[in-house]
Amino acid sequence: MFGFKFISFDSMTYAIHYKKGHIKREGKGLSFFYYKPSSSLTAIPLGTRDVPFIFKETSLDFQEITVQGQITYNIEDPKTLSEALDFTLDNGRIRYDKFEVLEQRLNNEAQTAVSSLIQQKKLKEGLRCAKEISSIILDNLKKSNAVKLLGVQILSVEVLGISPSPEMAKALETETHEALQKEADQAIYERRNFAVEQERKIKESELNTEIAVKEKQKEIDKKTAELALEKAQSQHKLRNMQVASDIEIEQKKKELIDMQSENIKKQADAKGYELEKTLSPYKNLDWHTLMALNNNGLSGADNIGLAFRELAENSKKIGNLNITPDLLKSLLDRDDE
Repeated sequence: MFGFKFISFDSMTYAIHYKKGHIKREGKGLSFFYYKPSSSLTAIPLGTRDVPFIFKETSLDFQEITVQGQITYNIEDPKTLSEALDFTLDNGRIRYDKFEVLEQRLNNEAQTAVSSLIQQKKLKEGLRCAKEISSIILDNLKKSNAVKLLGVQILSVEVLGISPSPEMAKALETETHEALQKEADQAIYERRNFAVEQERKIKESELNTEIAVKEKQKEIDKKTAELALEKAQSQHKLRNMQVASDIEIEQKKKELIDMQSENIKKQADAKGYELEKTLSPYKNLDWHTLMALNNNGLSGADNIGLAFRELAENSKKIGNLNITPDLLKSLLDRDDE
């Protein structure tokens, strides 16, 4: 009505109200009335934005390398950005297309930094320098005057992938496969060699153990033989001592027997001497006298015996002599009475 309008912005939009070429108000989340014929409005969305990039560069060995990643930034000075790019409202609509221009400028700065780095490296080196590329891009963007004039702050740069051309990728894949296969073969060889070495160590340990056991057994056998020898020597000494003791005992027995024999002989000699002296008076007496001297007297049998002896001695003088059994029996019976 009469050219006056009302407009409201959210808290994430920075608005600048120009009136007759001068800033009347600016800030985030503004709401106000303005007179359209003499006013100009600029609105810049704030917040963090991600800018994807993909570059193809040539390495030192003339191989194509593709670098892919993203840049994260936010609007640090919206007023400076509004002076660099035209964010004037288009029939009340924010000009988001201007962010394409902003992001293209960031991509150009990033590509310049990547080109200078990739061209100094060979293919394989370039494929392994993602972190280095990220650091180079981040440093260059922060130091770039063109970026500073845009009023943005670079928060981070991430390289998401570095890849060669499809043909080279296949060649590298083959080369890597062969290298991995070689490493696998080497690993198998080393594992087998390790197994053989371990087996050798085990065998050597077993042999050493067996040798140690045999040495120990040899020591045990030697000790056993020494103990057996000592035992045999001890038994020999004991036997010698026993034999010596037996010999001594037998010697004592012999001495005792000799002494007993000597004593018996002396007793016999004494007894013979006694008998000789006792019987000497009777030596020249005849038996008739000796019989008569018998203190015990003669029995009938003795008398018959003497009678027969005399008969025998005088047998030449006797003509006939009849002795019947009845006579002998009667004589013996009488003697028993």
